[in-house]
Amino acid sequence: MELKDVIVQRRTVRKYCGKEVLKEDLEALVEAANLAPSWKNSQTGRYYIIHSKEMIDKYRNDCFGEYNAGNTKGVGALIVTTFVEKRAGFERDGTPSNELGNGWGCYDLGLQNQNLLLKAHDLGLSTLVMGIRDEPKTRSLLDIPSQELIVSVIAVGYALETPDKPNRKAVSDIVKFY
Repeated sequence: MELKDVIVQRRTVRKYCGKEVLKEDLEALVEAANLAPSWKNSQTGRYYIIHSKEMIDKYRNDCFGEYNAGNTKGVGALIVTTFVEKRAGFERDGTPSNELGNGWGCYDLGLQNQNLLLKAHDLGLSTLVMGIRDEPKTRSLLDIPSQELIVSVIAVGYALETPDKPNRKAVSDIVKFY
């Protein structure tokens, strides 16, 4: 599939059919994510993949509110994304390189996650990126180290339906040339 087609066709999906996602496909998603650029090649992104039905159900029941629990019914996996704080955007002595500090870790993880989402679409998988989750319960359930900041949870699975393309702003509305 051409990259332009992947970018144009990818959709956020909130209804899944319950079909299992292969471990090899999940590994391919993380491999694509890891190819994204990062601040001074720091590669601080980390991925915690919830793959077994029992763990998916436990996470959905314990770590999501009603809305995201409903949006993730029938998913084949949940991927919790984190980054190691105070590395991307920081000097070796621990001082921030600019005013963004840990913002660079989020930026790098966003680049990685976009690669993951596009690879998922390329493999015929659908995704939903969520930021609303119970951070302490997530950290405890998955034994995530305290030096990692939890950013998002990405649902991965096979769509039950194909959502319509949402309206997008025109390029002329979001760009200034100088």
